[in-house]
Amino acid sequence: MDQNQENAVIADEERAEPSPPPQPGPQRGFIAEWTVTIILLLFGTTSLVQAFVIPTGSMEDTLLIGDHLLVDKLAFSPSGPVSKHVLPYTEVKRGDIIVFRYPVDIRQTFVKRAIGVPGDRIRLANKQLVLNGKRIDEPYVYHKTEYMDTYRDNFPSDPNVHVADSAMDMLMNHVQNGEVVVPPNTVFAMGDNRDSSLDSRYWGFVPRENIIGKPLIIYWSYDAPTDALADPSISVTHIVDLVLHFPTKTRWKRTFQLIRGYPLK
Repeated sequence: MDQNQENAVIADEERAEPSPPPQPGPQRGFIAEWTVTIILLLFGTTSLVQAFVIPTGSMEDTLLIGDHLLVDKLAFSPSGPVSKHVLPYTEVKRGDIIVFRYPVDIRQTFVKRAIGVPGDRIRLANKQLVLNGKRIDEPYVYHKTEYMDTYRDNFPSDPNVHVADSAMDMLMNHVQNGEVVVPPNTVFAMGDNRDSSLDSRYWGFVPRENIIGKPLIIYWSYDAPTDALADPSISVTHIVDLVLHFPTKTRWKRTFQLIRGYPLK
């Protein structure tokens, strides 16, 4: 998938049902966030901001199927000697929501939450995230299933499903004392819909160079099925649905909702 497309589709796994949205804490001041948002909306091009649509539920209930996002492509860009004093460049932090090229197939674009940065030690014990030896409260996480999966929920362990070669490399070369250790220039990412997300547990680390940016704002949210959104081309059926149901299927309360990370410590 071409990074410079004005509208791109975030491809991902979805096997979940919605539940009340969590309330993640802010990472930047309210005024600063809206200042950056307005600047990007007024002056942004595909080099600054890009539009994406969420076709699946792996990030529910933070991001819903049919959310249309603007992604800040400057946020994680490498800073220059002058631009670092002018533009709000940041490093990826634990808890940031990130948009990136899928490591297994860079034509696809995924959205997940950064759980671990270089040097972090990660494991899951009965669905509970343990980060650098501490049990972490994750108010944004949604669990659809009550049963425990030996690999998904007690990670890392022996895979009970097919995983990508990059995940096998992670399990063989980056596990110490029962914990995954995040190597340099990578991020470990998982979906908020923790039981129904194809994420780093199944395909390994996100290379730093694959990260496109961070979702900034939901400019429109429309209740449409995954099959209508997963294809970059707009089908006639979807157009008819928009014409007939635009007022009633638009989630008006989500319009212009800022997207924030949740700091993990």
